Amino acid sequence: MLTNAVLVSVLVMVVVSLFRVNVLFAIILAALTAGLMSGMSLADAAELMVSGMGGQSNTALSYVLLGIFAVMIGLSGITTILVNKMLTLFKGKKMALVLTIAGIACLSQNIVPVHIAFIPILIPPLLGLFNKLKLDRRAVAAALTFGLKAPYMTIPVGFGLIFQGIIRDEMIANNMPITLNEVTMSMLIPGAGMVVGLLVAIFITYRKDHLPKESRPDEANIEVAYTEEKGTWGFYQWMTIIAIIAALVTQLITESLILGALAGIIILFATRVIKMNENEKVVQKGIGMMGMIAFIMLVASGYATVLQETGDIELLVEQAISTVGTSSFLIATTMLVVGLFITMGIGTSFGTIPILAALYVPICAAAGLSPLATAALIGTAGALGDAGSPASDSTLGPTAGLNADGRHNHIWDTCVPTFLHYNIPLFICGVIAAVIL
Repeated sequence: MLTNAVLVSVLVMVVVSLFRVNVLFAIILAALTAGLMSGMSLADAAELMVSGMGGQSNTALSYVLLGIFAVMIGLSGITTILVNKMLTLFKGKKMALVLTIAGIACLSQNIVPVHIAFIPILIPPLLGLFNKLKLDRRAVAAALTFGLKAPYMTIPVGFGLIFQGIIRDEMIANNMPITLNEVTMSMLIPGAGMVVGLLVAIFITYRKDHLPKESRPDEANIEVAYTEEKGTWGFYQWMTIIAIIAALVTQLITESLILGALAGIIILFATRVIKMNENEKVVQKGIGMMGMIAFIMLVASGYATVLQETGDIELLVEQAISTVGTSSFLIATTMLVVGLFITMGIGTSFGTIPILAALYVPICAAAGLSPLATAALIGTAGALGDAGSPASDSTLGPTAGLNADGRHNHIWDTCVPTFLHYNIPLFICGVIAAVIL
């Protein structure tokens, strides 16, 4: 098992990232490591990684356009008005602000399913408010990641319906019948672990006053964009509200973040909230904010392709299970450890579920685990690692917003806090669910 390409490459990615090497290089090194360990040449591994990068091209372009749209909203002046209102409303109420952000993030998965689209619009304008309140941004990162994960795990609406539907369909495809209601029930205990992690992060770990490090001039991607005002509330602000609503409605109707962002951008240009001679500036600032995140998603997709081509995902599961016998506790523990490594590497819980279901269902059936316990294991194993993975949009999204002024580190301020606060309780609750259901 110690020579398994998946296991070793994920460890390489994590260790290199912890040494503050840029996550882009860390993912490339991990992909090349996986390829070499599975018998590929360096050239073949690199070619395979590049060929798989197209899997996230839609997401990458969406991120860039959302970054441009967010900068345009900031230049309209509406965000300055919003921040001044929130400064009055949340003065001395840091915890209430963080819980409100967590609530808004939850809505993005179910009620208004825009996923991370709200982050580059909402969070950068609030960074000055966070600093005035001396609010620890790691608490905000934890709140955002909670909102991006917990709802789809536990509530069968929006993205939650997609996630739980994949679990149901893949279990049925592997000859273990289960209903959507049973999948939802199976995920309640792991979901409770997410709530515990959120409360610990907000009220214990990061409750003290904390200011981020000062940014260097070349690190401050868009800070200037949010210091320019167009005056008090008026025509420009109303047009900005219309643009935001149009972007949301377009995204919901077309199910395309790209078209949604374009709709908002076109309206802001058409109503001259943003003049055409400012288009170069907003594009540069938008790419500065979201371009790196978008490219990381592309490379992460290539890395996932390399991992799947190695064939070592299946081998990792077989090797792990062969050592633990038929104990439901040991099987659950082993499966969740394996799921953690797989999802950390692939970076998406949704894309991991079909792989895990094909591997886990036969093992759980042979060990006598119930469909509810099996669903809990598959869902938890898929969600494990999504928080804390350097390549996951559950961490890349929060970092994109919180690092808009260059004062928030992706690994140490987002990945490590979310990994510790969510993966540990998720793991424990996942084992409990598998044993008692």
